[in-house]
Amino acid sequence: MSPDSAAAESGDGPEVAVDRGGRPASTSPHELAVAAQRLFLRDGFDETSVEDIAAAVGVSRRTFFRYFATKADVVWVESDAELEQFREMIETSSPSTNPVDVVAEAFISAISHGGDEVEWARQRAELILYAPAVQAHANAVYRQWRGVVAEFVARRTGGEPGDEYPLAVGYAVLSASSAGHERWLADSDADLADCLRPMFALMVPREPNVTNT
Repeated sequence: MSPDSAAAESGDGPEVAVDRGGRPASTSPHELAVAAQRLFLRDGFDETSVEDIAAAVGVSRRTFFRYFATKADVVWVESDAELEQFREMIETSSPSTNPVDVVAEAFISAISHGGDEVEWARQRAELILYAPAVQAHANAVYRQWRGVVAEFVARRTGGEPGDEYPLAVGYAVLSASSAGHERWLADSDADLADCLRPMFALMVPREPNVTNT
């Protein structure tokens, strides 16, 4: 356990804030995730132990593993909820709207966090883009998103999820997201949506003759 962890347990030394503001950290998983991200960025991912994270919010190591299998998993604490919101938005979209436009706007809406959550979202993006240990877990999450995108585009274009176009859109959406987030992190005053939309427009292919169903 690091000196900071011992200090956190005793009540002395620096504290790690865990309040995410706009979306209250009302449960231990969220508290752990916020504390973990800040520790990762302050001390380094490899240098931060599960004990450090647990101590920062005053819980036991056992409590941490009740919610997360590994410390890298805390970065994805919002992923399931974001994907579900994305899925609901595309499924209820107008059939007359180009599927690429539907996907782009739903994606931006689902992953955008405003107000006091912006700092948390920026920290998450930095870890996902630049922390190798977190990137190793990213593919499983991205695979879920690509699958949902490909299935939706396939239905709207009269094809199958494994066809070239739906598959290409699925991969392009995640690539555009990474590029947009990189631009966002480079400018502390930038709005995430304003960084993502140009990347979607440039990188996600549009099929000329879309058959809406």
